[in-house]
Amino acid sequence: MSFWLGWVVGSWPLFWALFISFVLGTAYSINLPLLRWKRFAVVAAMCILAVRAVIVQLAFYLHMQTHVYGRPAVFSRPLIFATAFMSFFSVVIALFKDIPDIEGDKIFGIRSFTVRLGQERVFWTCISLLQMAYGVAILVGATSSFVWSKIITVLGHGMLASILWNRAKSVDLKSKTAITSCYMFVWKLFYAEYLLIPLVR
Repeated sequence: MSFWLGWVVGSWPLFWALFISFVLGTAYSINLPLLRWKRFAVVAAMCILAVRAVIVQLAFYLHMQTHVYGRPAVFSRPLIFATAFMSFFSVVIALFKDIPDIEGDKIFGIRSFTVRLGQERVFWTCISLLQMAYGVAILVGATSSFVWSKIITVLGHGMLASILWNRAKSVDLKSKTAITSCYMFVWKLFYAEYLLIPLVR
């Protein structure tokens, strides 16, 4: 239905976003020879980054600009910020998803970064990457020429960074339930960012 919708709408950026996401999602998940790329840490991370950080940001932006509004495609400050910020988030999601699954990955011989480096090291690497991303977001917000954008984006990203840090410090890394809960919380932060991206100027 999504392909049909993309075709009926007549937007090539939207159609290709749906198609490429489908191809990568299938290669990531389906259990066939040479596929199920989620078994390979680097390839899995690249799939997630390609879809979440690049395709979603660029293709949907091009869809809105060229098809909906009929404007020329200009790579704006918010678009560049969104792509860079979501790249950090996508890498974190790709790393974080394997932390609660370490036992299963060991059993099935999946050499994830968590299996190689350990849960604690990967967990704090993820938290550090997100804190770096929020730090850059605060700097981007602080350099805005619009006062309202500066205030909202600096305070918004500062609050999210603080909430994440406090949550991370309370996680029991020996509890799969606690780690999984934190992973789902990272996804909430991911979607919360879409409330702030439109306000970046």
